[in-house]
Amino acid sequence: MIHSNQHEFNGVEGLRAILGEPVGKVHYDAKLLYLSDQDDEPIMEDAVFTWYDARQRARLERNIQRWEYRLYFPTTNVSLNAVAGDLLVIAKRRDGGLLVVIAENGSSIGRQIEWLFGFADLAHPGFSVKSELETEQDRIEFASRFILESIGIAVETSEETYLDEMLNRFGGKFPTTRVFSAYARSTIADLNTHDDPDIVLMAWMEREEILFRTLERYLIADRLSTGFGADQNNKVDVDGFLTFSLSVQNRRKSRVGLALENHLELLFAERGIRYARTASTENKSKPDFLFPGSAEYHNATFDPVRLTMLGVKSTCKDRWRQVLAEADRIQDKHLLTLETAISQHQTDEMRAKRLQLVLPRKLHESYTTPQQAWLKSIAEFVALIRERQET
Repeated sequence: MIHSNQHEFNGVEGLRAILGEPVGKVHYDAKLLYLSDQDDEPIMEDAVFTWYDARQRARLERNIQRWEYRLYFPTTNVSLNAVAGDLLVIAKRRDGGLLVVIAENGSSIGRQIEWLFGFADLAHPGFSVKSELETEQDRIEFASRFILESIGIAVETSEETYLDEMLNRFGGKFPTTRVFSAYARSTIADLNTHDDPDIVLMAWMEREEILFRTLERYLIADRLSTGFGADQNNKVDVDGFLTFSLSVQNRRKSRVGLALENHLELLFAERGIRYARTASTENKSKPDFLFPGSAEYHNATFDPVRLTMLGVKSTCKDRWRQVLAEADRIQDKHLLTLETAISQHQTDEMRAKRLQLVLPRKLHESYTTPQQAWLKSIAEFVALIRERQET
């Protein structure tokens, strides 16, 4: 947890293990990020940190055998937002610079950073050093990419084996999300849709993500190679570039949620579960999934205990509250997400609002033991729906 005197971190053993013994003042280019659950994008800034021994001069001039290591940082927007108790992670980048991540105390993103780097289960909170990510399939590759990209770290993933096939099949452009989801599923021929739904969904999402990134990377490189010159004078088309960049970002944001819904829809259909997707309820609200359907929901004589709604959000943040107003007849609502390590404060509030969180079982491991006892897996949710529809 972060604590600093003025503009310096004390050079505890953990920092010395990363930065070594300084000779004079050693300067590091650093990228700083401040993360909170309230902001969709991190506060980011570049700065120069200085690593030095404050007692070096006294040793040399007066032979005082003491060492006092410090890491100095300048005032930035990131440091101005940080307070005592926030989570601080300092990592040495491959280029020799530093990545300094500060996450708001008690936040879900702070919990996710702890989980990602293997600090969540430390018996004694404080300074700890990790040389690399824990295994556990590198903290579940799909979930890890979500967290890393949420803090502005690009993750390069590709599956070149399928690139030529995708270019031929889709004519060198992106198809609809539904079509792409179906294609991604088709590339995992040995996966049975009736297998464990928690495993099946994660496998489909993992495969679609890596195929999407492979095709996206090629198409972006191809577009950039043509440039953005607007006329014979090769004047740069700034508006064209900004439009292209925005379209890339928007496609990334919208695609994951739609892909998740597409895969869930097939899981439900293959199991004979009746549902309606984005059916209207009150005030033009449209829950992602309504069970068993719209007709039953709007039938005043149909027992509301047999009605179920499921909101689907790849990531939650504070947007989970939107689900609460989407079906007035259903008091106990469900929300399926792929977000790891949501804070105890947030899940306690969900429980108080009668919102049940559903996640693939593998992601339960990122939550605390008390939280895991409350979470539902996809298999458990499917069993609940089938029981209500068979009654």
